[in-house]
Amino acid sequence: MTDMTPPTGTTPLARREARLAWGLLAPTLISVALVVVLPLLAIFWISFKPIGLSDLRPAAAVVRENLRGSGDDLRIEYRIRNSSQDTEVTDVSLRDTIPDGLVLGELPPQCTLTGRALACDIGTLEPGYNERLLLPASTADEDAAERSAEDSAPEISGRSDSILTNGTFTLENFARVFDGAEFWSVLWVTLFYTVFGTIGALLVGLFAALLLDKSFRGQGILRGLYLFPYVAPVIAVAFSWLILFDPFSGSANALLIQMGVTEEAINFFGQKPLALIMVTVFEIWRYFPLSFLFILARMQSIDSDMYEAADMDGASPFQQFWYLSLPQLLGILSVLFLLRFIWTFNKFDDIFLLTGGNAGTRTLTVNVYEQAFAVSNIGAGAAVAVVIFLCLLSFSVVFFKYVSREEGL
Repeated sequence: MTDMTPPTGTTPLARREARLAWGLLAPTLISVALVVVLPLLAIFWISFKPIGLSDLRPAAAVVRENLRGSGDDLRIEYRIRNSSQDTEVTDVSLRDTIPDGLVLGELPPQCTLTGRALACDIGTLEPGYNERLLLPASTADEDAAERSAEDSAPEISGRSDSILTNGTFTLENFARVFDGAEFWSVLWVTLFYTVFGTIGALLVGLFAALLLDKSFRGQGILRGLYLFPYVAPVIAVAFSWLILFDPFSGSANALLIQMGVTEEAINFFGQKPLALIMVTVFEIWRYFPLSFLFILARMQSIDSDMYEAADMDGASPFQQFWYLSLPQLLGILSVLFLLRFIWTFNKFDDIFLLTGGNAGTRTLTVNVYEQAFAVSNIGAGAAVAVVIFLCLLSFSVVFFKYVSREEGL
């Protein structure tokens, strides 16, 4: 009798299935790599480069041709300049075709003329170089020669070192980011805005879902109104808030003064720490509808038999919420907390539209914009972006290890 033993190792069928699975996954993996991984690697690369906004384009030689003067003073003028103020351009050479009817005089030593082809070896252009190369000329028809000279564009070439792709790396950007107390104050503002904005949006969304979980007349209209802050254009609602809370003509200040709450107008978006509280309240108001929708959908999927049994046992509404509803909602609440925390931490447009990052509302994302575009230091801006990535990566690790209550996360 032959012994029957299970096969060991990978069978041919399993290998074919694995190859098929990788083949089906390949388009998705490549797309994710192109959309997510490559830009992320580029940010890390730039964060270690001493690069400014003007360095994104490598230094190059630029030439402009004109026919100047008349008669004996007629000349072709090549205005040559270096586009960079910091980097030299080497091995610069100029090529041009002299129009018919135009005769050149004595050429500079670096230029030669073969037939109608002009060639000039300029050499090295120092940073900020801006000079004119003059070639005496003569012609019988100056107007026609001028039109011909303008129609023929000269060619200039050269070599330069691009700081974006060379092997120069530095930690100066990170030293600048962490230098002084400015970074820690910005990080504190970011954490305040993110934590209170996220928790506030979840609590208000939960409260709204509890209100609209019961059936009543006009329920659909009220649900639609609750979605208004989320679906309205951010530029419109941000300026509405600015007008409403304006210290000179805002309705909120007029109401508070008439009620006797305050004797003078309050600058809601222009003084510390009120401005930070206001942008956080705006964050809660604008994004609670997303939490409301998810929580309401989860609540309506809970079996109503449990609540009927709780009623028969004499459980109060709070006890029903605490012991029946809340355990069922922990999964969706943890997912919403993760998403809202990441989105709020990366939020830029709301704060920038409301305060421009002033009055103590400067977050890390606003700092990225200021470093990269206001100060024109792309490297420092990328370094702040790397810090943001590391902060969110650390948060995600802690969340998935200790906080997540949703199966599959």
